[in-house]
Amino acid sequence: MEEQYPELTDRIQSTFIDMLFVIILAFIAGGLLDRYEQVPDWVRMVLFISLFVLYEPVCLVLGCTLGNYLKGIRVRRFSDASRRIGLLQAFIRYPVKVLLGWISFITIRTNPRKRAIHDLVSGTVMIRLQR
Repeated sequence: MEEQYPELTDRIQSTFIDMLFVIILAFIAGGLLDRYEQVPDWVRMVLFISLFVLYEPVCLVLGCTLGNYLKGIRVRRFSDASRRIGLLQAFIRYPVKVLLGWISFITIRTNPRKRAIHDLVSGTVMIRLQR
């Protein structure tokens, strides 16, 4: 069966959904912490940084992010698109994606498998689930 690759719009929408979800989680966590007196600032910082740094890599290793799920796309190993990515790949992919931002997507139009720069660097590919 031939792999199908998502369009740029699907990837952007997925990223936007994930950003909104993490922001909502941060607000919920902040509200929960506000219920307790004298929560040290370092606890708040660790919690919020963990949300932003761990959400995408951990979700990708376990299967997919909320945005990926809703858009019907998945991140897989380039060498074997039937396999999920590993933790090391996820932790290489995410910082490159964040640091490059939208620039990372410029290779999608010129690449036959629609791989972004962060996919090329981490050895991953984004696929569309068969419907």
